[in-house]
Amino acid sequence: MKIALITPRNGSETEKSFYDYKFYSSFLFTKRYFSYLLAIPTLAALTPPGHEIKIFDENIGEIDYDWPADIVGISVRTLYAPRAYEIAAKWRSRGVKVVLGGIHVSMCPDEALQHCDALVTGEAEKVWAQLLKDAEAGELKRTYRGEGLFDVTQTKLPGRNFLDRQMYFSDIIQTTKGCPFHCEFCSVYAYDGTKIRSKTVEQVVAEVKDVCGTTSAFNKKKSIFFADDNIIANRKFAKELFTALKPYNLNWSCQASINVSQDEEMLRLMKESGCGAILIGLESVSEKNLAQMEKGVNLRHNYVDAIKKIHSHGILVHSSFIVGYDFDTEESFDELARFIDEADLLMPIVNILTPFPGTKLFTRFEKEGRILHKDWGRFDAKTVVFKPALLTPEQLFQGYKRVLRKIYSFDKIYAKLQHYWDIDFWKRSNEIDPIKFKYRLLFAARIFSLIFSTNFSRTKFILKILPKVFHPRVRVSTILTLMAYNDYAYTYGMEGQR
Repeated sequence: MKIALITPRNGSETEKSFYDYKFYSSFLFTKRYFSYLLAIPTLAALTPPGHEIKIFDENIGEIDYDWPADIVGISVRTLYAPRAYEIAAKWRSRGVKVVLGGIHVSMCPDEALQHCDALVTGEAEKVWAQLLKDAEAGELKRTYRGEGLFDVTQTKLPGRNFLDRQMYFSDIIQTTKGCPFHCEFCSVYAYDGTKIRSKTVEQVVAEVKDVCGTTSAFNKKKSIFFADDNIIANRKFAKELFTALKPYNLNWSCQASINVSQDEEMLRLMKESGCGAILIGLESVSEKNLAQMEKGVNLRHNYVDAIKKIHSHGILVHSSFIVGYDFDTEESFDELARFIDEADLLMPIVNILTPFPGTKLFTRFEKEGRILHKDWGRFDAKTVVFKPALLTPEQLFQGYKRVLRKIYSFDKIYAKLQHYWDIDFWKRSNEIDPIKFKYRLLFAARIFSLIFSTNFSRTKFILKILPKVFHPRVRVSTILTLMAYNDYAYTYGMEGQR
């Protein structure tokens, strides 16, 4: 059979969001996207020999509906559900069978069944081959459930060979599944379980080689994001993995819980193996909010001290916060902005609380009658889709906008960059090789093209930045990303509630 596997984009091509990395791509004058999602190349790897596979990722290109597919598989997350259903309808109108899978349809199966010929709930590893066999025989069932949790040590290498990998900035690898925490707003433990399931170190190394090449040491650093929800959850496995990664000259980032700051050996191994940044869900500076969201691991830590400890190892803390929890007031937004300054957090992500299906938060809000609608395309963490406890929806949105504009003003951006330059955070060789010089020259040309603007703050920022462009310890990609954040905070998506 001819099998089309599809990753849908969120809404229209003009919609801008912190979750839409295409925004940064357009700012950088490139069509490349941050990374791919693993669901689709995983399905490709699970497909038995003898089938023809074509992958369409709407984040980097259009779907060719004239491609003669016999069956279509679409991976669905909540934010992308409306677009996924549109895509499914187009294929079905052409007489092509459509299969939907992913976390959203697993949490909302009755809804999803209205938009497909077959539905996969849970993990697809145990059912995908049988589904294709049934489809080939004309006996496709309406539902397939991946019963139980799959043994990830039996996982095949994702089919990245089906991707146009030059269109992505970074590769993605997942080494574990599951999360032992029970955060109210998160659906990971409900979908992947609370027990940590780890691949073997040998599996991960094989995947690194698949991504980067087959030699023991690579000449060029490869950028990899480890997509585990908490890469240090199984500490013994994590330390063995980081030790094994040392020879491969990687530049990697990950997600981890804040208690990584208490493990000096872990941080040392992470840095030695190429870790440059850790995304940590700090979520709130209110202890009452943290207690309500069941983020107990955060309650046991002093944020500023933990951040300083991680930074002392040369690993940047990428943080994320949620605004709109039940104890947030008008004063909470200014308090958050002050903390971000105090902690010298360079690129924090601020999200509006969003009750995704499958979370305890969704169940609580639905019981309390606080969910305003189920227009999934607006469940984007920048739109208020529920009734806050101590604020109006408009007050929450305006507070969110105020935080972003405070932390991403050009004056704040420059002050934070200057802090990291003063402490020589990015320690590099003084030699600039020709490739890096070319990259910096392109960067200089890009920001110079932005200088002619009625935005005086931007012009002033660029004039201060330009003399530093060719300094080997200035991270040009970081500067452009921060400029994109400023553009988002002051221009896109800030008009008001949709």
